Amino acid sequence: MKTLPPRTLSVAPMMDWTDRHCRVFHRQITRHTWLYTEMVTTGALVYGDVERHLRFNEEEHPVALQLGGSDPADLAKSAKLGEQWGYDEINLNCGCPSERVQKGAFGACLMGEPQLVADCVKAMRDAVSIDVTVKHRIGIDRNEDYAFVRDFVGTVAAAGCETFIVHARNAILKGLSPKENREIPPLKYDVAYALKRDFPDLEIIINGGIKTEDEIALHLEHVDGVMLGREAYHNPYSMAAYDARFYGDSAAIKSREEVLAAMIPYIQAQLDLHASRGLKLNSITRHMLGLMAGLPGARQFRQIMSDPKKLASADPHLLLDAAARMRQPALV
Repeated sequence: MKTLPPRTLSVAPMMDWTDRHCRVFHRQITRHTWLYTEMVTTGALVYGDVERHLRFNEEEHPVALQLGGSDPADLAKSAKLGEQWGYDEINLNCGCPSERVQKGAFGACLMGEPQLVADCVKAMRDAVSIDVTVKHRIGIDRNEDYAFVRDFVGTVAAAGCETFIVHARNAILKGLSPKENREIPPLKYDVAYALKRDFPDLEIIINGGIKTEDEIALHLEHVDGVMLGREAYHNPYSMAAYDARFYGDSAAIKSREEVLAAMIPYIQAQLDLHASRGLKLNSITRHMLGLMAGLPGARQFRQIMSDPKKLASADPHLLLDAAARMRQPALV
């Protein structure tokens, strides 16, 4: 069995963002941070194109597959497929508040049915030998009673789940969009801290609004891990120092230009391999627009990387060309 780094840090599953190309890009910046897929529904795996949804690249490890569903048998089948394809963890989504997900009776609304979640976890744990984890909110709608999330975690833990990723906001199931649900309900980190105090033997990972290394370090005084979301996507190079600070890795940090150079052979190989599928350069480079965030010339970099005419060339060397045109002497 391979040795995996602890889940001290991870990048959240984010729909339309954390696809396999994004994860390969993030892996050029941090070697140890856990990466998560976009949510994949059980229906897509039980009835759809398994390869399209589950194929990934070896360099992505450690990588977790997030599943959306509420039928224990379908989740068990899907988890087994995930393990067969080589994922390191299966994560159950109990936090997504979108109406589409609610219609499928999964996501955040599952927090109202803790015994069903426990049954789902048990079915998956019986089907696979890798970790089965749960990502959830601290409450649904206006229920702000700590006992609600405490009892949810306790019930699901009794089914054998040992790792809970806590998005420290309530999920408002009616009246707020998914985007608003990531911003309007207030963050209550103390709830995640309380869960760790009440369940000291469980692995509690906190998620929601966390941006800086110092914020991460502060949270790690109270919980076992921190999951980054939008900051990791919009400002990916913020993760460059994670390996050294949080994993004790002394390897040299790649410069931004080295990250870009490392992506060129990957992009070319993907374009060659999947030309028949219609893969476009922008499908990969769109995840890289934030690499220069905070630097002079970052806007120019994004403009070049988004230029339809330049993208139409399908030449991955566009990355280094965009960096060279930033009009600054060095990229560190």
